[in-house]
Amino acid sequence: MLDIGYLRGADCQRVTRRALLQVGSLGAVGVSLAEVLRMTQARGAESAPAKSIILLWLWGGPSHMDTFDLKPTAPVEYRGPYAPIDTNVPGIQVCELLPKLAERADKYAIIRSLHHNSNDHGIGGTIGLTGSDSGAASLGGAILPGRLQPAHGSIVSRVLGPGERLPRFVTVGGHLHQGKKAITGEGASHLGPMHDPFRLDYDPEHGVRLPQLKLHDGVSPGGLSSRRDLLAALDGLTRRLERSPDMARLEAHYQQAFSLLTSGTAQAVFDVGREPEKLRERYGRYRFGQCCLLARRLIEAGVRFVQVNWSSHVESPEDAGDGGWDMHDRHFQIYQDRHSWMLDQSLSALLDDLAERGLLGETIVVAKGEFGRTPRINNRAGRDHWEKCYSALVAGGGIRGGQVIGASDRHGEHPVSRAASPADLFGTVLRRIGIDTTRLTSVNLTPQGEMIEELL
Repeated sequence: MLDIGYLRGADCQRVTRRALLQVGSLGAVGVSLAEVLRMTQARGAESAPAKSIILLWLWGGPSHMDTFDLKPTAPVEYRGPYAPIDTNVPGIQVCELLPKLAERADKYAIIRSLHHNSNDHGIGGTIGLTGSDSGAASLGGAILPGRLQPAHGSIVSRVLGPGERLPRFVTVGGHLHQGKKAITGEGASHLGPMHDPFRLDYDPEHGVRLPQLKLHDGVSPGGLSSRRDLLAALDGLTRRLERSPDMARLEAHYQQAFSLLTSGTAQAVFDVGREPEKLRERYGRYRFGQCCLLARRLIEAGVRFVQVNWSSHVESPEDAGDGGWDMHDRHFQIYQDRHSWMLDQSLSALLDDLAERGLLGETIVVAKGEFGRTPRINNRAGRDHWEKCYSALVAGGGIRGGQVIGASDRHGEHPVSRAASPADLFGTVLRRIGIDTTRLTSVNLTPQGEMIEELL
């Protein structure tokens, strides 16, 4: 059996009486509704200054105080052991453990004033990935009121429609978990499973894996022809149903899944082994580095939103594998020994690689977690959850680099200028790829957040 997920019913799109009257008047001059929609979408695509988004999701919450917002004059119980260093942009400093990123500060903007209202991984993660805590689940299992909103990548998939060969929205990594419970907010919610992320994963031993496309019962890709014949037979039943745009998209969804499983050309996109050895070394021969390289390959092949999860689960600091940034204990030891140089090397390589291929101008790169960490160091040489103020890095896609947006107070606890929310950040980023208020409302989505004009 071919496992390509499951299907749920979706509400039909509503058309107002006024819109029908407007379309009716257009019909008098020979313009159909379909043509109007095609022209509107084409105009939006042509005017968009960027095409794609890569979200480096630093799951667990990196410390802003030890990455992009150091406080060298704060009391010792706040500032930590690391010194700030100058970057290649006068007046901007980052942590001394990020020397490669310091050399590339002209390529990115730092936002130092992000904030929201929850220090729970599940709720904070949902806010970061959807812009809202509506319908989010806490670690204790409580569900917040309201309808869960779709992830930003799912919005891209819905508004831009299916790709010809590859999905619009790909997540590299498994489902995000806290306490072994998958968080809400990673998928398409009411937009339907056609717009859930297509999932890949990578490990150094086995390379890229396609967990979403599985063959059961010993069936090989070459033996799928009879099953495809079965689908063709079932198509007769489909013809007896009322045809609709949703049915057409559903058919494309099945076709795309079949193609990904059986097409060598499509699967070649996932093969980072085709890259030169020197380039793979530049990214880093570890999971996060190779996932960043895979993200570039996917963007180059036409995927419009790639989310790279640093890890799938917020694991304990004792984890010897690719644990998250949730370092309540031994924060500074783990950050210095492992996380800092991996982020520095892989993110720098990604920015350089995109720039060298002429892709950085049309690809927005965002690096952030669900929140920051407490400015005050705890009694276990760690930092705890802190949602009241944290940082993000944004580059490419026409984003104005070489600047800092917003500021925190002298202890790094609260924004003191240009406070911004995750909804503001991704409302701005989506606008850069042509998904503005008009296009959101056309598919019954409510725009969120305010534009961060300084980024543009």
